[in-house]
Amino acid sequence: MPQENNSPEILAHARTAQGVAFQLRRDPMGVLDVPGLENVLISIHVGAPAKLACRRDGRRHIGTAVHGDIDIIPAHTPSRWEMHDAHDMALLLSLPQSLLRTVADESGLDASRIEIRNRFQVRDTELEALGWAMKREMESGCPSGRFYLDGLALAMASRLVARHSSTAKPPAERNEGLGGHRLKQVLSFVEDQLAEDLSLEQIAAVAGVSASHMKTLFRLSMGMPVHQYVIQRRVERAKTLLMHDGLSMADIALAAGFAHQSHMARHMRRLLGVPPRAMKRLLAETSAAL
Repeated sequence: MPQENNSPEILAHARTAQGVAFQLRRDPMGVLDVPGLENVLISIHVGAPAKLACRRDGRRHIGTAVHGDIDIIPAHTPSRWEMHDAHDMALLLSLPQSLLRTVADESGLDASRIEIRNRFQVRDTELEALGWAMKREMESGCPSGRFYLDGLALAMASRLVARHSSTAKPPAERNEGLGGHRLKQVLSFVEDQLAEDLSLEQIAAVAGVSASHMKTLFRLSMGMPVHQYVIQRRVERAKTLLMHDGLSMADIALAAGFAHQSHMARHMRRLLGVPPRAMKRLLAETSAAL
């Protein structure tokens, strides 16, 4: 694959007093070499499915990243990324090892013996939820103040040590809902069909289960009902479209799958706390500040 010279598009960024850096970015199609860094990196895929390959720690990983898939890259681990389409958008978090050592010490663990595990396209609903909270805060211009982001960063570091390090205990046996491949199929289908009139029956058919069974499996896998997830993704799609000039509010509502402009405004106000026009101003101000 030829090397692309296009630079990534930085959509939002922030940094905490603890040295944790957040960045929402879109990478172009092509190859990206990332040197081994001092910090641990967490990458959470955002939006449309993207075909990716990555070589790191002597292994090559290939797969389609769907919304919420997580990569964890230990410190001092070089990586080579291949983006096979233009859909790679991710929330990147850089966690200093000093913060991880503090978390380990306060948990009664030997920080010198802890190693963060190398993960490719895993699911972790807790890390994901923390990531989305950080994304909303950045895109809104960090209205909750420094301590809020500091708290989210500390919670993410704690989760990383507890679940994705050499000290992590094996998870208890339980029904995980949809398996990895079927969950990817379902989430990809939802993302591709957001603008359409999605039904529970259609989504269940992709997974090869009944509609009633789908309700249970999806909640186990994602921690929320199917309809709630679809609404959240439509609100996020609308928020992304607000950043584009030349689209009316009615056009954005239809492109995000809402019945009409008022329908979009109601759900955006409920989930984000502000109506579409106010969110558009916030996003423009955040972009201008970069």
